Amino acid sequence: MSLNIVNLVGRVGGDPEAKYYESGSVVCKMTLAVNRRTRDNDQPDWFNLELWGKTAEVAANYVRKGSLIGVTGSLKFDHWQDRNTGANRSRPVIKVDRLELLGSKRDTDPNLVGSGNESEF
Repeated sequence: MSLNIVNLVGRVGGDPEAKYYESGSVVCKMTLAVNRRTRDNDQPDWFNLELWGKTAEVAANYVRKGSLIGVTGSLKFDHWQDRNTGANRSRPVIKVDRLELLGSKRDTDPNLVGSGNESEF
């Protein structure tokens, strides 16, 4: 048996970057800052997120820097070769399967009055 499930709740580090392909596929990439439950909670842990399809479209349309979100997905590693040094490189990425918008509209747009309702995609 194998298991690869990641659950995170945190704040988005920057506006999502969406890319639309000619095939109709959509990918959205963003970072997520997650605080640890420690006494010395100075620095958050940062995660790279990758979303596809309808979930990517929702993120591109409704998520902004500072939004509080919850994600469920799996851990994968992107691999590439450095153009300058030729060294093999890799980085961990969370491939998001489920996105939950946890904050109110007030969290991302101070001009709107939010209801505080949660949305799930």
